[in-house]
Amino acid sequence: MRVLIAEDQLLLRDGLTRMLTAHGFDVVATVDDGSQLPEALVSVRPDVAVVDVRLPPSFTDEGLRATIAARREVPGLPVLILSQYVERLYARELLSDSTGAVGYLLKDRVGDVRQFIDAIHQVATGGTVIDPEVVAQLLRQPDKLAALTPREQDVLRLMAEGRSNAAIAARMVITEKAVSNHINALFAKLGLPPSGSDHRRVLAVLTYLDQ
Repeated sequence: MRVLIAEDQLLLRDGLTRMLTAHGFDVVATVDDGSQLPEALVSVRPDVAVVDVRLPPSFTDEGLRATIAARREVPGLPVLILSQYVERLYARELLSDSTGAVGYLLKDRVGDVRQFIDAIHQVATGGTVIDPEVVAQLLRQPDKLAALTPREQDVLRLMAEGRSNAAIAARMVITEKAVSNHINALFAKLGLPPSGSDHRRVLAVLTYLDQ
């Protein structure tokens, strides 16, 4: 699997390169400046890109803007965004593209190698991955979620992380039918129509929670 890494910190960039190489990925390009990133993404067209939100020269949102620009030219280009902090605006903008193949993780998650590698695979295959801490902060809005049972909130949290019904059932040790019932119930309570697409339902949940 061909990977492009966009990260300005040398140690982290080299660490990511070594980690991914050790797990069978082919790191075909590295970028340390946001101004170079859009062209690199479009020309290289990696199977997945791992991109820091804040890159030179301004260290604001170059990584995000470059990603959005590249995905306009290459729809569905798989990109996993890394951020130092939970920034809900970035998560919402990233997920506004309905083609999927996107992820948003805090840099701390890189330390959990298994979780990080799994996230890359999910994004590369068209899935959506949202950092649990981002989801947790979005869920700290009791006025919007008061109608949900604790079980439904657990399902919502796992669903917003991009997990399938089968994965949720395995995590919660319940049947897939029970998961489906919980999802139908929470969507009804939130006033959101259920969807068979993992990305669409994640987008719908985050859009609702971030209003």
